[in-house]
Amino acid sequence: MDKEITQRELRNDSGEIMRGLDTGHTYVVTRNGVPVGELAPRRRHRFVSADAAVANFKGAPSVDLRRLRSDLDNVASQDLVPRA
Repeated sequence: MDKEITQRELRNDSGEIMRGLDTGHTYVVTRNGVPVGELAPRRRHRFVSADAAVANFKGAPSVDLRRLRSDLDNVASQDLVPRA
């Protein structure tokens, strides 16, 4: 749930608010009791090692490249004729 904070709290308690963002808290900032903005933590990109990626795809079916190319050719025209 979002925590509502005033503009003054944002200014005076910015360190505490930043630590809250680090732990996943979100904030709605108000000015004169009216919501004017939101502060939310950014999603962090997760690194996946090559070994983990290979392990995830071990059980995947193999790809028939000729069939894939044929399917793509049936859907997307490679003609130089303008489409518009």
